[in-house]
Amino acid sequence: MMSTHGRRRDDDTERRRPWVTTPERVLLDTSVVIDLERLELGALASADHAVSAVSFAELGYGLNTDDPVARHSRSERYHAVLEAFEIWPFDIAAAKVYGPLAGLVRASGRNRRPRRLDLQIAATAVAHSAPLLTRNPRDFGGLARMLDVIAV
Repeated sequence: MMSTHGRRRDDDTERRRPWVTTPERVLLDTSVVIDLERLELGALASADHAVSAVSFAELGYGLNTDDPVARHSRSERYHAVLEAFEIWPFDIAAAKVYGPLAGLVRASGRNRRPRRLDLQIAATAVAHSAPLLTRNPRDFGGLARMLDVIAV
């Protein structure tokens, strides 16, 4: 992508666009939900936070551990998410943008197959016209044309 100054802008530059105003609502990636208590969100802390049903499913998968302490901690987080956040489904609107997002990943030279859950999370954010907060911005590389990814 070209900037207005004729220099090439990579996806990292696109993802780190400064917000002129704080978005009203944001979607939290699974990585943010897991680390939320340790993160400083700054102005984004005042936005309405939502979690995708796909992230919620990933948290549920994480309950399957033999470590009883980790299982207890993860279970507490899992149930707290239901109480604290609106859960956005992967619905028809998200399914409609999933294909174009997968196409952007493919066009960037990356394999979309291992990113299917990330693409579903991204599609959910796009369907709700919300930016995505993540600890792993590289997982969403190549999507800047359709999705605002905010690294925290």
